[in-house]
Amino acid sequence: MHQLKEHVIKARPIGERQIKNLEWIERIARWLDSKFVIPGTTIRFGLDPLMSLFPVVGDFVTYVISGMLVYNMYQHGVSRKVVIKMILNSTLDAIIGVIPVVGTFFDIFYRANDRNVRLLKEHYNEGKHHGSGNGILLVIAVIAIGLFAAAFYGLYKLFEAIF
Repeated sequence: MHQLKEHVIKARPIGERQIKNLEWIERIARWLDSKFVIPGTTIRFGLDPLMSLFPVVGDFVTYVISGMLVYNMYQHGVSRKVVIKMILNSTLDAIIGVIPVVGTFFDIFYRANDRNVRLLKEHYNEGKHHGSGNGILLVIAVIAIGLFAAAFYGLYKLFEAIF
């Protein structure tokens, strides 16, 4: 019981103005990720996978819109940890979304903007995801360094084989 009480106390109170703005964010996210249903299925999709049919440009446009949504959520006081997770969601969606066909299917099933709205609700309503996010940044840095080292090693081996 004490844990539940402590968990509820951590939830952030939000005002009427913020509620209206967050409802707007949720509507935009729904349009991007889950507004429509494929007939005869329960599979939902939005404008994001449709825009990915326009290579690079469509993914760039939806990434910018996602970035604007994240920035708007940041303006309403979400924690740095939530912002980092949201940026990761949007960036992963944009990177994989660029891959023809695979990216479109990824957009349909991953739904980064809906995930970001879920993070936002968990942050405000349940008091989750508080903190600096430094641990997440450390993991990202280690992965990036590992990928860079692997790419460098691969290029080294390629040049070694060629020359």
